Amino acid sequence: MEIIKDLRVMQARSGFLRQEGKAIGFVPTMGYLHEGHLTLLRRAREENDIVVLSIFVNPAQFGAGEDYEKYPRDTEGDLAKASEAGTDIAFLPEVAEMYPAGYATYVNVEGLTEKLCGRSRPGHFRGVTTVVLKLFNLVQPHRAYFGEKDYQQLVVIKKMVSDLNLDLQIIGCPTVRESDGLAMSSRNAYLSPQERLSALCLSRSLAKAEELIRGGEKSPQSIINEISKVIEKEPGAKIDYVAVCHPETLGDLESIDSQALIALAVKIGPARLLDNRLVKVNN
Repeated sequence: MEIIKDLRVMQARSGFLRQEGKAIGFVPTMGYLHEGHLTLLRRAREENDIVVLSIFVNPAQFGAGEDYEKYPRDTEGDLAKASEAGTDIAFLPEVAEMYPAGYATYVNVEGLTEKLCGRSRPGHFRGVTTVVLKLFNLVQPHRAYFGEKDYQQLVVIKKMVSDLNLDLQIIGCPTVRESDGLAMSSRNAYLSPQERLSALCLSRSLAKAEELIRGGEKSPQSIINEISKVIEKEPGAKIDYVAVCHPETLGDLESIDSQALIALAVKIGPARLLDNRLVKVNN
């Protein structure tokens, strides 16, 4: 596995590979790889000639008082896992190169980013779309892979790619879960054993929502109320948001008639955890 840190070297390497007719699959991450990331890498391995992984903890997507400094890092372990998953190139850019002195250009997808996580994390998605566009320009992939756990991020990036006429395919991959249902996340490392048990309220509440919808419940507010009851039973669980929304626009639904995205953000101890479920109505 080749390791590249220099931006110009990465861009030149990708340009050469494209000239050779190689299909490049790309998995951008902030590191601390878990099975969810590795699933993306394996999918990229199956569908492309070259697999590129990036590891970059992006300061532009962290707000004041968030966990940028504490975000878990394990570069050595990440590289070993990535190599085993069939990665060809690991791209590890430095913050000073990605955002040099005087950096002043940002990308903002309006509308979609003001909902859900955007309400409590203003500026977060501006940081995400900016760094992802920079990485796309450097890696020049044909396909890029993102997990559906961060569903809003996936929708936002698809919109950016469409609006800016970028020549690549964005592929969303199903959420990977622990055996007990907890969605895999690097931030799960923050949880104590008791908090880890409490975090199961997210997947339990989503299962309850799906059960209700499949049973004929069409009222988003009723679903939200029932989800909230499940979560609020857990000591130390604090709801950021519970939403029942359109899976493409992320707008709140007035009635559940065809399909709905049930999306959650819940703080458990020091960790802010996300989960979601896309539910299709049985007509």
